[in-house]
Amino acid sequence: MANDKIRIGIIGAGNIGGVHAREFSKLAELCEITAISDAYMPLAKEKAEQFGIGSVAASPEELIQRADVDAVVIGVPNQFHAPLAIQAIEAGKHVLLEKPMGINSDAARQILKASQKSDSVVMVGHQMRWESVPMQIKEQVERGELGKIYTAKTGWYRRKGIPGWGTWFTQMNQSGGGPLIDIGVHMLDLALYLMGNPKPVSVYGATYAEFGPKRKGIGTWGRPNWNGTYDVEDLATALIKMEDGSTLSLEVSWAVHMDTDNTPFIHLMGSEGGASYRGAQGKLLTEKFDRPIETELRKADNDEGERARLSRHFLECIREGKQPITSALTGFTNNLVLDAIYESSRTGSEVKLDWNL
Repeated sequence: MANDKIRIGIIGAGNIGGVHAREFSKLAELCEITAISDAYMPLAKEKAEQFGIGSVAASPEELIQRADVDAVVIGVPNQFHAPLAIQAIEAGKHVLLEKPMGINSDAARQILKASQKSDSVVMVGHQMRWESVPMQIKEQVERGELGKIYTAKTGWYRRKGIPGWGTWFTQMNQSGGGPLIDIGVHMLDLALYLMGNPKPVSVYGATYAEFGPKRKGIGTWGRPNWNGTYDVEDLATALIKMEDGSTLSLEVSWAVHMDTDNTPFIHLMGSEGGASYRGAQGKLLTEKFDRPIETELRKADNDEGERARLSRHFLECIREGKQPITSALTGFTNNLVLDAIYESSRTGSEVKLDWNL
């Protein structure tokens, strides 16, 4: 494959499938999108025409088995992640899987076990790791500029942002949860990465549903189905303890009565310095000559974007046989923590993580 283009099949022609189609179509010198599929065939045909995709597969199963597909991009509701990813891995395909990796940790565990038995590249699409400011912070962390990161705080408060009320987004058996598994998984993943990937060992958390059941807090993402149901949370909070003694505080909401700019954030607190990230901006913080020192971080005006870097990384891992930065193990770690938060909320007790495969 050193000189050949990587042939990609996209499962899911909705919003996120369109994003992947757009980004991979920009990398025509490295790859070619050969097929696309969707449960709603007119949408698959529309995306095929829009992005010049040669073929529309009648089903995900048909797409996975095609000889002209080397790698599969999966952008469908969470409940279908594990079945399709495992099928693709067992068919010898490389897999780029939208977050969360699984609808729960059991599903993620099965994906991880399948990936460990294969030579397939399995990557989770956590694009925030490829944003410019977090990449700059990560570089400073790896250089030791922050010293030992002993605690961190991350979150994403949406003031009024419940997506697709009544659709799969708000049904536990299809999504796995609300904002915790939707946007909280992004913040958890990025925070653990910037902290140096410490191993989480226990969780204390709580979830609340004060808006969705009343049909309040509705956002603009997705089309509501008022005949549907809402049985997920709309706010979650947790304290996560690591094996090395460090801690991470996580707070996310789809809807909340508070003064918020709806922007994701992370604060890293280290022995020698700290770092803050909020949207497209960030800061490095330390103390010199008995005075606080701050250095602003911004993305360049000509920045190509996190999605472009994510797509290129996936192709590079396939071509060079490398382990992706957002590997199946990181996806399993995230799912393990999320499940523990939900369980802690149900029981009211601290939950210790089960790392057994």
